[in-house]
Amino acid sequence: MSDPTTAAAGRRASFGFIFALAVMNSVSFGIMIPILPNLIKALAGGDTAAASEWNVVFATSWGIMQFFCGPLLGMLSDRFGRRPVLLLSLLGLGVDFLFMAFAPTLWWLLLGRLLNGATAASFSTANAYLADVTAPQDRAKVFGWMGSAFSFGFLIGPVLGGLLGGDDLRLPFLAAAALTFVNFLYGLFVLPESLPPERRAKAYDWKRANPLGSLRLLRSRLGLLPLAGVGFLFQFAHIVLPTIFVLYTAHRYGWSIQFQGVMFFLTGALGIVVQMVLVGATVKRLGERRTLLIGLLAGAGGFFWYGWAPVGWAYLLGTPLFALSGFIMPGLQGLMTRKVEPHEQGQLQGATQSLNGIAAMMGPALFGLVYAWSLRGQHPEGLAIWLAGSLLLAAFVLAFAAARQSTPAAAPAE
Repeated sequence: MSDPTTAAAGRRASFGFIFALAVMNSVSFGIMIPILPNLIKALAGGDTAAASEWNVVFATSWGIMQFFCGPLLGMLSDRFGRRPVLLLSLLGLGVDFLFMAFAPTLWWLLLGRLLNGATAASFSTANAYLADVTAPQDRAKVFGWMGSAFSFGFLIGPVLGGLLGGDDLRLPFLAAAALTFVNFLYGLFVLPESLPPERRAKAYDWKRANPLGSLRLLRSRLGLLPLAGVGFLFQFAHIVLPTIFVLYTAHRYGWSIQFQGVMFFLTGALGIVVQMVLVGATVKRLGERRTLLIGLLAGAGGFFWYGWAPVGWAYLLGTPLFALSGFIMPGLQGLMTRKVEPHEQGQLQGATQSLNGIAAMMGPALFGLVYAWSLRGQHPEGLAIWLAGSLLLAAFVLAFAAARQSTPAAAPAE
């Protein structure tokens, strides 16, 4: 039997590796946030309307690839280990950044996005990795730390992107590609495998390596499918901000690009505090279910506040409340990962990633069209954001019913 101290040290080391990988990945992703829309506009001949249409095409195409490929990658990680899938995802992201840096036309840019959508599984596979090396009662805290890694991306990435892209729109993508390939080498030479051969799936099940087949796992556990529905509603609602934030705050409050960058920084900083400091203590005191419910109520309240705020300073007052939505995914992932076996963690993450792909397909078009309709018809300007808040209220009701069900012992999937 292995020494408990040695085993604990190994788990800490593995978490350190995967956290560093996630931070670097998030920063490289964050670099492109302020730059990609401008690059699309430049390749569209400076036509803002055409650029907006291409943005919808890019988001929808990426979501379609996620919908079909997420379960495939999840099953691959269960059968062959987490590390190969993480490396494949990083390689796909790095190549996508090279497409952004050198693409001569929008069609070449779209090709890179499709490749990235087909291989993007770094965060979902990282979650499966952490479920492998973390005791069930500690997973919500660890997932909170992983959420803070994404916040670091919003804290640092857009600032770097803005600085590097002042004179050359392509330069930030070269920097992001370099950072991603360093990340790939880090994973190749440093990252240990988390899923030993004896805990892997015995065979690759093609019936479950597709969006519909992956739902069998969600249906095979008591309360798992409703929890997955909560995650889908959260992801769907959250798309409203990257879809309309820039247009909404510039039109309603007159915020400049520079001040919007400050808001990205503030949002990222608050997210880090919530996910690295408050999640662990809250889960320990209140449990995963109550932590999830608090996060959903806070997120809904934050959205309704954002949609109501008549002036910029009032919008700012809502950011601490909305930051508590950082409780949602740690609590939700903690509950969901308890319900499946070790060799099914990747399949679980793949299934949820497929649902997220549906959200990525539908969200930008829905919120973008609702926001445009509210402006043209003289309806409340915050209508799209209120719609997102309503989705989180629906998720709260669903979670209230689903999360209180007892967590049964994982049964074999059908």
